[in-house]
Amino acid sequence: MSYLVLARKWRPMRFEDLVGQDHVARTLKNAIDQNRVAHAFLFTGVRGVGKTTSARILAKALNCMRDPRPEPGSPDPGPTPTPCLRCPACVEIAQGNDLDVREIDGASYTGVDDVRKLQDGLAYRPARDRYKIFIVDEVHMLSQNAWNAFLKTLEEPPPHVKFIFATTEVHKVPVTILSRVQRFDFKLISAQLIAARLRYVLEQEKIRADDAALALIAREAAGSMRDAMSLLDQVIAWGGDELRGDDVARVLGVASHRVLYDLATALVDGEPGRCLELVSDLANEGHDLIHVARDLLLVLRHLVVAKVAPHPGKLLDLPEEEARDVERLAARAAAEDLMRLHQGFADAFDSIARGGQPRAALEMALVRLAYRPPLGPPAGLLQRLGELGRRPGAQGARPRPAPAPQRPHAAPLPDPPAGGGAARPREPHTPPRRRPEPGDDRNEPPIGSIAAAPIARASAPPAPTAPAPEVPTDPDELLRLIVARVAGERPELAAKLEHAVLVESAPGRIVLGWPPESVFGSLVAAPENTALVERAATAVIGTPTRVVHEHDSERTRGRKTLSRIEAENRERQKREAYERMRKHPRVVDAVEILGARLRDLRLARMP
Repeated sequence: MSYLVLARKWRPMRFEDLVGQDHVARTLKNAIDQNRVAHAFLFTGVRGVGKTTSARILAKALNCMRDPRPEPGSPDPGPTPTPCLRCPACVEIAQGNDLDVREIDGASYTGVDDVRKLQDGLAYRPARDRYKIFIVDEVHMLSQNAWNAFLKTLEEPPPHVKFIFATTEVHKVPVTILSRVQRFDFKLISAQLIAARLRYVLEQEKIRADDAALALIAREAAGSMRDAMSLLDQVIAWGGDELRGDDVARVLGVASHRVLYDLATALVDGEPGRCLELVSDLANEGHDLIHVARDLLLVLRHLVVAKVAPHPGKLLDLPEEEARDVERLAARAAAEDLMRLHQGFADAFDSIARGGQPRAALEMALVRLAYRPPLGPPAGLLQRLGELGRRPGAQGARPRPAPAPQRPHAAPLPDPPAGGGAARPREPHTPPRRRPEPGDDRNEPPIGSIAAAPIARASAPPAPTAPAPEVPTDPDELLRLIVARVAGERPELAAKLEHAVLVESAPGRIVLGWPPESVFGSLVAAPENTALVERAATAVIGTPTRVVHEHDSERTRGRKTLSRIEAENRERQKREAYERMRKHPRVVDAVEILGARLRDLRLARMP
């Protein structure tokens, strides 16, 4: 008998055997228990996560005849969520040769004629089983015409017919089909669940394996149980009855967790020489360096998660030993430094994967990150930039202003007289006071004396009263005051009023002109809105004022609305601010010394 691969030998036979798809298994079992089984299902997900296997389990659950079978003449017990796996229906469905359960390849079943042949046989009852079940794999390969021919049949099939579709590209399935089926999304299986399933299979096969070997196979499977079983078949053929992590890494041509951990440690500790040695060993052993770089990027991600997450065990899909190593290494570095390592290596990964020299690109990326300077506070960086800018001869350095001239020192005292007596100290020279004269401003006392001396005036004249503000003669300014008044009560109405032009202002009457392209004139002209504008105009002008609207006014030609003036002023302020920012000493230093560039400028909202 030919060898049966592990993926087929250990394929799940019941819903309880499905790994990582508990939401699908529970929903289907409850539907069978409650007799609410739909007529069509769509299973979608990546390869190797259990779509076709789940379709076969569902077919067995719907057609299981029980073992032992019920007595002749007894009522049909109906579908069961736990098929017996021993009755003829269960055995033949598992082997794929049941007459009433057809498995169809969608890639070779694409035309309208194929769908027509299928429809011709739907009216006939099953030969033996309870239901006729059609399992269509890769159903997205059907043509548009085939889908259109399927619509009516799929919506109202005979009661003894069930459809189960499986696809890896659900976006190619028409929406009209999606609305007629129950959709189940199959998830990627976690590495821990895959490793546990591999451990169970190896125990049944009487093969020993360490945790490193299982973790490496689970990592390379990338969430696919079928891929994991295929890799397990490959490493068993090489290792025999005992599997070790180093041997598995050599067979699969990938780096083990220990090598990736050593690379990450060398990066965190800043050891470029150690990084080059590890890359050389990997290259000499024939490892795919692009694959190594991809795995190292994942390890750096794990370090960031372990550092910043309060409960990293829930986010790290790693075996217990690897998770401890990652958490131990993450504790030795700051979160900002780990994020900088991940970002720097992610930026370099494109050149490693797409360049013609992946080894050189990987080595230089590791050396560059290992030589990274230590992080410092932003204030220290700005201070260093300022010192570089003031250094004599530095590029972009500006000359310091010349120091102010110093006041001359007082003349030295004359030598004492020859008689030997000590000379009397000279009294400081005090200029004589002058009698103040009318109109002479120089007779004002020093500022300090004014501040220190008390001010007492017997009869100070009252302060003049400020004159009342006059109504501005500029139409734009008058309209701006009215808009400000309206904004206090109705901001949305004030925003519409900014699109008008004050074309006429007379005692007791103002005329608002609306340009032909304006859509706000009719809204502001509503009676309640016009009344509010009239109250605001009356408050600004000081006399009762009536507001008249002039739609599609020709008098607005060549005039700018307040909204347009506002936009132009803001654009001008933005240009001026950009020029000031571009000439700022700190910005000049950052551009010239660090090679920075200006990306964006945002202004505060204008009052």
